[in-house]
Formats: sequence, structure tokens, C-alpha cells
Amino acid sequence: MRADRLVAILLLLQARGQVTAGEVAIELEVSERTARRDLEALGMEGLPIYPREGRHGGWPIL
Repeated sequence: MRADRLVAILLLLQARGQVTAGEVAIELEVSERTARRDLEALGMEGLPIYPREGRHGGWPIL
């Protein structure tokens, strides 16, 4: 269920400070694309998370 995934992603972000779509996909047993869509959805809801590109990229919570 998507709501459960979004809460799980928030908990991962709180614990780690930053996650990648790959990490979320592994933790939640979903595809990377689904993980990316869920992360984007959280950002669109007004949460301070934005993708960071590059070698040390990911989705940090600000």
C-alpha cells in the first residue's frame, strides 16, 4: 500500500538523513522507479526533500 511505503520512507529518511532510490527499493521491496515516484510524491506534498545528483547523490531531508 502506498501510504505505508511513504511512512516507511519518512522513517528511513529520519534515521539516515539521506537515501537513494536504490536503497529505498531494496528496503521496501519495490522497483527503483516506484521508489523514485514515492520520493517525488513526498516532495510534492511539501516535505523538504529534493534529489541531489552526483557521486554522493540521493534524497536528503533538509
